[in-house]
Amino acid sequence: MHDLQRSALRDDGSAMVEFALTSTILFMTIFGILSFSLVIFAHHQVSEAARQGSRYAMVHGNTCSVNGTSCTATASEIQTYVRSLSLPAVDASTLTVTTSYSSYPPGSTCTPNANCENAGNLVTVVVTYSSPINIPFVPSSILNMSGSSSMVISQ
Repeated sequence: MHDLQRSALRDDGSAMVEFALTSTILFMTIFGILSFSLVIFAHHQVSEAARQGSRYAMVHGNTCSVNGTSCTATASEIQTYVRSLSLPAVDASTLTVTTSYSSYPPGSTCTPNANCENAGNLVTVVVTYSSPINIPFVPSSILNMSGSSSMVISQ
């Protein structure tokens, strides 16, 4: 055999090429799993923020008073409270917080006034967040998520 034929039959370096191809796919899969894990964790944090916001609204209500000082919860105060929570994996300044009130039980009329912000009625807090997804070799995208929580106002 000639040297040219012998060198064509050798497989020196083929392991390096195979490793390069398979490691790219392996690492892309690993980083994809990590990225989606962070998104799932962020969704959990958004849901927890909604629960904390509705709890804040439930406890403060519209008749809260401590030592003669009003401590009622308005929609802007609930949003400020939710954004002040230290949520890992979430940029709290980009959270959107929506607060709504309704009668409880559903279908009944709100008492004593029509805006339903009184004790015994239902407060619902919806928190939305846009989470970035970054996976190597895949175009970046944004996943919109939301969490909601409803509680009966206690005071």
